[in-house]
Amino acid sequence: MQTLSSILRTIAPLDSKAMARAQVRLDGLLKPPGSLGRLEQLAVQLAGMRGLYGHQVERKQIIVMAADHGVYDEGVAISPRVVTLVQALNMVKGVTGVCVLAANAGVEVKIVDVGIDSDTLPGVVDMKVARGSGNIAREAAMTRQQAEDLLCASALLTLRQAAEGVKVFGVGELGMANTTPAAAMVSVFTDSDPELVVGIGANFPSAQLHHKVAVVRRAIETNHPDASDGIDVLAKVGGFDLVGMTGVMLGAAAAGLPVVLDGFLSYASALAACRIAPGVRDYLIPSHLSAEKGAVIALSHLQLEPYLQMGMRLGEGSGAAIAMHLVDAACAMYNNMGLLAESNIELPIPLRP
Repeated sequence: MQTLSSILRTIAPLDSKAMARAQVRLDGLLKPPGSLGRLEQLAVQLAGMRGLYGHQVERKQIIVMAADHGVYDEGVAISPRVVTLVQALNMVKGVTGVCVLAANAGVEVKIVDVGIDSDTLPGVVDMKVARGSGNIAREAAMTRQQAEDLLCASALLTLRQAAEGVKVFGVGELGMANTTPAAAMVSVFTDSDPELVVGIGANFPSAQLHHKVAVVRRAIETNHPDASDGIDVLAKVGGFDLVGMTGVMLGAAAAGLPVVLDGFLSYASALAACRIAPGVRDYLIPSHLSAEKGAVIALSHLQLEPYLQMGMRLGEGSGAAIAMHLVDAACAMYNNMGLLAESNIELPIPLRP
């Protein structure tokens, strides 16, 4: 039986030799070397992932982690709490933002209930830990054991999907008030004042933002999370959806496969994943720059530069769905372009650092 520790031990660095071979091929394609910019860099990154063979990425899947949050009771969201449940059911119907955008990109969406305040839902994977996390303004979101168990379960779910043929993962989330724990996590991991990272989320009134900042500050002061311990931060000021996304990242990295990030919530989980297992960062593909306050700070600490800037802050995995097109484009370029040599064209190779 696999444990979280055994899964973490299987996360390997990217294959530098395969990446070097990929760079040679890219420089020989029918174009000036380097002229496709970051698309070429993405192709090289993908080449280093041991779970991918020949840049074949036919099957892609976004795993959406859904959960309610006790901190909702502090008045940090304007949407009714029941919207978590309603939107989960709408995802099953395929009519939410991430579902429509994923379908357009030929990407599957798997909805996982890790903590919705409801009974078992049809069409949703049931991995419910509890009916909502603890109110982080007054107590820990969950116990450390719950966090470890959910990390392991989420990673194992991802590994099973990989074994069934999924080659690219994306992460998404669903949960009213979840930008509050995400902001708390980003504040802790980046050692930033809450005022610098707390944003409006799902249209929280800007005039009341000081209240949300105060709630995040109180959550950190109440729980004293250890910034050097990713699991401690998740358990104390996170949420079940944030833990679940972190587990997907760990599982994808363990499978040697890429995971496309979404927005601010996924940045918080990525910070946790990289604190737990630094090697995970090599497998992360940043999709878009979230419009949520604190996005730049989080991405700066991850040392990731998003591919898209679209002013989006929906969540759900919507940005990951759009960025899947870029993964397809990088692979199409790598596999299908002609070669300079075939046309008897010789071009100088630029010097690289």
